[in-house]
Order: sequence, then C-alpha cells, then structure tokens
Amino acid sequence: MSKHPWLNSYPSFVPKTTEINYENIVEIYNQSIKKFGPNTAFKNMDVSITYNDVSRNVDALVWYLQNKTDLKKGDKIALQMPNLLQYPIVIFAALKMGLVIVNTNPLYTADEMLHQYKDSGAKAIIILENFAHNLEKILSKTEIKTVITTTIGDMLGGLKGAITNLVVRKVKKMVPNYNLPNALELKKILKESFGKIGTEVDLKKDDTAFLQYTGGTTGVSKGAELTHGNLCANVSQVEAWIGSNIKEGEETIITALPLYHIFALTANCLTFFRYGSKNILITNPRDMPKFCTDLKKNPFSAITGVNTLFIGLMNQEVFRSLDFSNLKLALGGGMAVQDVVADQWEKLTGCALLEAYGLSETSPAATINPYDGTHRRGTIGLPLPNTEIKIFDDNLKEVKQGEPGEIGIKGPQVMKGYWNRKEETEKCMHNSFFLTGDIGTMDEDGFFRIVDRKKEMILVSGFNVYPNDVEKAIAENPKVLEVGVRGEKNEDGTEFVRAFIVKKDNSLTEEEVIEFCRTKLTNYKVPKNISFRDELPKSNVGKILRRLLK
Repeated sequence: MSKHPWLNSYPSFVPKTTEINYENIVEIYNQSIKKFGPNTAFKNMDVSITYNDVSRNVDALVWYLQNKTDLKKGDKIALQMPNLLQYPIVIFAALKMGLVIVNTNPLYTADEMLHQYKDSGAKAIIILENFAHNLEKILSKTEIKTVITTTIGDMLGGLKGAITNLVVRKVKKMVPNYNLPNALELKKILKESFGKIGTEVDLKKDDTAFLQYTGGTTGVSKGAELTHGNLCANVSQVEAWIGSNIKEGEETIITALPLYHIFALTANCLTFFRYGSKNILITNPRDMPKFCTDLKKNPFSAITGVNTLFIGLMNQEVFRSLDFSNLKLALGGGMAVQDVVADQWEKLTGCALLEAYGLSETSPAATINPYDGTHRRGTIGLPLPNTEIKIFDDNLKEVKQGEPGEIGIKGPQVMKGYWNRKEETEKCMHNSFFLTGDIGTMDEDGFFRIVDRKKEMILVSGFNVYPNDVEKAIAENPKVLEVGVRGEKNEDGTEFVRAFIVKKDNSLTEEEVIEFCRTKLTNYKVPKNISFRDELPKSNVGKILRRLLK
C-alpha cells in the first residue's frame, strides 16, 4: 500500500502539491481590492458595502491607529463582536498594521475575557458596546490602553443606523450601562480619518497574524499562534482543492458561523474574499425565521456551517421552499456531519453537503471531501495538498491501515505553537506532527473518518464506546431533532452511556429510543438512560458541548 494513498483518490484537477501563492494575508487583501473594487464585498441587515468601501475604511482605521495611538507591529489587539459589516474592516486594518488579532467570543463572561486578555497581553480592543460592561469590570487588570467601541448600527447608514441603535438600546435593552471614560468610537474614527492612508508595514510569512484561542474543552483556553504563512498556506491549499469550480467575482456565500471562529475566518472571510465573492454576514443565526428571510433575499451559491445549523435550517418551512438552483458548495465542519443530515440536505437542495475537518491549530482545514462527486459520506475526506496525516497508537507508533488511533497532522498550515506555553506545545507535537486529540481511521483509498475525541471515549465493560457512533444511530430516528451522548459513572465507578435528546415529535419515549438503538448498535453501546431536554448546551458555533450535558 502506498505511503500516501489519498493522492490516488484526488480529483484530476487537484495537484499533488501546491505552491503557497502569497507572502502574507495583506497580499491577498490588496489583490482582491484591486481586482473586484466596485463589486459587493459584504452585506449585513440589507446594507451592502463594496470592496472599494472596505478599502477606504481600512485605510482610515490604519492611519488612525498608526498616528493617534502607540500601537505598533506585533502588538496584540482583541476584537469582540458578532458578524457585522465593521468586523472584516477591523480584521483587515489590524492585519495591514501588522498587529496580532486576538479574536474573542462576544458571549464570554468577564472572567473568560480577563484570562484571554491577560494571557495574550492585548494592548488594544475593539468591542461592540453591548459587551462593554464586562470590559469595564476587568480593564484595570489588563494591559489594554486603547479601547474602541462600536455599535450594531455603525455601518448601516444614517437613519437606519440610528433607528437600529435606538431599538437595540432603548426597546430591546441589549446594552447594559457601562463607564469607559477614555473609550474612542469607531464610527467617529472612520469619519475623521476618511481619505487618509497609513504607512505600509513589511510582513513576512513567519509574522504572527492571529492568536486563535481554543475552546478550552480540555482545560484552560490556549492561544494557537497562527502566522501569515499558516493562513496563506491554507487559502492556497483550498484554492487548489476547489479549482475552477468557484468563479471569481460571481459567488454569494452565507456566513452564519461567527468570524471570530477559525472556520468562518479562513473559509468565508479570507478565501471567499480572495475570490471576490459577495459575503452575506448573519449576525444572529439562532433567530432562524430572520435568518431564512435573509437567505430568501440573497440567492446563494455557497454556505458553510455545522451539523446543528443544517438541521435547524431544514426544519424551517421558509428554507424548504427556497430556490437552490444556484447552490454549488455546502461545507460542514466544526463537529461531525451526521449521515442522515447530509442525506436530507442533498435531497432537499440537490447539492452535496461535504464534510471537512480541521482545528484552530491547523488554520483550520486539514482534510476536505472531493468536489467532483467522489465524496464519501461519513468521512472527513482526503488530506489537502502538502498535508500529511498519520494515525498513532498510545505509544506514538503508527497503526495499521483501518485501525483507530490519534490523528496527527503535518503541513504548512500547522500553527507555530501555543502562545507562551512551550510545554503544552511540545506535548502535542510528535516529529513535526500535531497530535489532535481526535481518534480516527484511514481506509485503503486514503479517506479518513473521525471516530471521536480521545477524552470523550466511554469505557463500558472493557469496551470502547464513542459518543459519535451512538449519536449517529439515534439521529436516524425521525422523532429526534438533536442528540448528545456522554459517559456517566455508576456507584461502583464503572461507566454507562447516557443520551440527551431534543424531541422533534413529542410522542417519543425512553423505551422507544432504547429499542431503536438495539436495532442499530451492539448491546454495550446502547444507552442505559435517556434524558429529554428542551435544548442542548452548544458552543458559539452550535457544536453540542457534551461536557455540559447534565
């Protein structure tokens, strides 16, 4: 068997290796501004801005930060907001200045913010006013000197922006009182600096672009240090993978995942910006009726999401009645895409739901299913060009083909390391392979499957049970909307399987689920207990958080 069997499974248009086409992210940005200037770049809440609009605002912000603050290349800047028109503007401005972006989940508590800002040594922050009250509580304990606030209505235009802010502040009362006396306003900065252009900064591949904090599911949240080279490599790898299937200046992509998440950041914000696409930013995808209204107004050709997002959409009548004739790419990641969900999606839209795999530490894409109809449902696809994957046992020896073990990834998209955590970095590296903590297998054609997270495996009577297997089986029951599975301990310390289910049909009973599982699973994998819930705890991108299932 060949050392890299996946190369034989590559579509004919995908090269075995690819050049990294850019020195830094600003090169990608500049190329797109020049090429697609008058095209719509981003649209949010029915307001559109062109590539030229993005450029003018980016230039104004760069000039201000260079001339009116003491920020310099290499300093850390925290960004904390949902998907709004100003988000990509502040991302590109920070990168142009050579700052290191610390993306922050807006829903973080003050304590979680404090950990991230102290750990990163952030010197500046651009924050949506809705979350400024939390910043006030911790600001004095950080190194942050420059605070810039923004509002939901900032980029929506005069009357619309004013009305939006009025409703958000006074009617919905979504902005708790805060007192940050030295804070600057993004809207004023952009207005006062309009037309000015900052000084160009020399950026190399090895310069850090992002500190992308991992969710902290296995302990304290760590900052994965991603360089300009890491992200440029990933954009180049994805370019090679999709070939000419994505047309420059013609696509409309739906960005429902938040841009502070690595999946949306690289796939939607960077890669589709490089293609001159129109990017529809969804501020609150949990408001499904409003989300579907946006989808109806914007016939889209591409969408990225997680399994729960695709389930949520398919349960909306409005979504089911949409015209999907333009749709050519649906990409699922962030968590396992269940076979039943991929099957329903393809039947409804006529477009395959391709599963991909990656992590914050890999910028993120490591594997993607082929884009030529040879994709395999239930797999995470094939390693991207210039990417090598091995499966290791507990002694870090490579396992035989088909056997499960820990996935190790080697490639130009793998992070520099965890910020200020040398030991943690060394622990997760083995001969330049990043050890993911995910258990997987490889078939003879080089397609990989995720079995589950190593730390979430359940040991039942000496047998390994992976929650993914059980969740996948239960999800096939048409009365189930969502399911999460975890291991729990009996009084004697032995483990058993418990399933947490959100019903689609209220008639579903515990006995019915257990009987259904018996037709799909070996006896020791069948859940001993079923708990019904109105909703399941999810991460910022909609990934079910098993550790919070209680």
